[in-house]
Amino acid sequence: MVDIRIPIGLMFTILGVLITVFGLSTHSNSEMYLRSLGVNVNIIMGIFMLVFGLIMLYLARKKKDPGTADG
Repeated sequence: MVDIRIPIGLMFTILGVLITVFGLSTHSNSEMYLRSLGVNVNIIMGIFMLVFGLIMLYLARKKKDPGTADG
């Protein structure tokens, strides 16, 4: 049986990397971020998505270890 945290973690990790790279590549384009008051929302949300995805993958891996109390 597949743990649901694995596909969710992979999806958020991949999307987080893509959005973060996009935010870093457009960081010098200040015209693009005028509507968000100069805040590069792509970098911020990309990092949040990346961290969330990595946490999901970590929890899925931790659950599979036979030596843990969770099983």
